[in-house]
Amino acid sequence: MEWHDGKPRCRWANPDNPRYLQYHDEEWGVPVYDDAKLFEMLILENFQAGLSWECVLNKWGVFRRAFDGFDLEKVCAYDVSAPVIK
Repeated sequence: MEWHDGKPRCRWANPDNPRYLQYHDEEWGVPVYDDAKLFEMLILENFQAGLSWECVLNKWGVFRRAFDGFDLEKVCAYDVSAPVIK
């Protein structure tokens, strides 16, 4: 489907959400081989199970802060029995 800006996009991309369009145009469907990026996307995909992907994208920065920049070593060291207060 061709959009008003001339770019071909899927119908699911929300034209009113610049972050969503940026994700569609620059990230969606692009193979990723970087382990850190794959870990980040794994975390985000887990939240997508209960939320829309658009909602997850809109909160990406919040997830990044909550998961210490998606730093695998830091996340692995989380004490899941301790209350989370930030």
